[in-house]
Amino acid sequence: MSHTIIFMDVDGTLCDDTGRVPESAAMAIKAARKNGHLVYLCTGRSKSELNEEIMSIGFDGLIGAGGGYVESNGEVLSHLKFEKETMLDLIDFLDKNGVAYYLESNDGLFSSKNCVSTMNEIIFSDIDQASEDYQSLRSTLDVFCSYLTEKNDSIDYSTINKVSFINNQVPFEVVQEKFGTEFNVMRSTVPVFGKDSGEIVLKGIHKGVAITQLLEHLNEEVSRTMAYGDAHNDIEMFELVNVGVAMGNASEDLKKIADDLTTAHNQDGIYQSFKKYQLI
Repeated sequence: MSHTIIFMDVDGTLCDDTGRVPESAAMAIKAARKNGHLVYLCTGRSKSELNEEIMSIGFDGLIGAGGGYVESNGEVLSHLKFEKETMLDLIDFLDKNGVAYYLESNDGLFSSKNCVSTMNEIIFSDIDQASEDYQSLRSTLDVFCSYLTEKNDSIDYSTINKVSFINNQVPFEVVQEKFGTEFNVMRSTVPVFGKDSGEIVLKGIHKGVAITQLLEHLNEEVSRTMAYGDAHNDIEMFELVNVGVAMGNASEDLKKIADDLTTAHNQDGIYQSFKKYQLI
């Protein structure tokens, strides 16, 4: 049987809004790999953000940091990082403007002093603390925050491959105007962080470039590829692969260019699509 190479986004695609992987999605991925298909994570998250619940599913490799890190079967194909001096200038701007952030590297996630408090302020400002949504989000955020280490003088800034900023101090456009020429600045792929939060990666890096590199390494054709996503940072991925499937909860701009739609991440969307395409 011919095989398919599947690229799987994480937040809003593999994971639901609380960061949990639906059982049906995990089952579908395991079954597809058992049938000889290859499944790669393709996410804006850095490797240190991928918890045991995700990694225990089993994958053939990882495209992380929005395309800045590429790994296949345990072999690192590329890992692109910020220059130290550039990173220090960027941090100085965020600190002076009161913008919370965390620095992403394969060694860990390093947060500004105001990062956790700002997350709490943005996420929970309009949620009833007695509601199920609050309890679910509270649990998810507590787990995420346990991965954060507050930034200190011992950090090796030359290892940083991405910056995520959690922002309710200045409009997103201010950060984008300041750094958009030098870096790729995009709105956050985590909706609960709010419209003014975002992500900063090196210029020219995106999921499509990383997939091309991986396919060349594997000596595979684009005609064998599929991708699943939900957000604007999946656009380049969809433009490259043979079949791009948008989740039911996907942004309208991604749905417009998708080859197909499935149901939402928490409505067995991955499982149903895998069945439709006879991957399982």
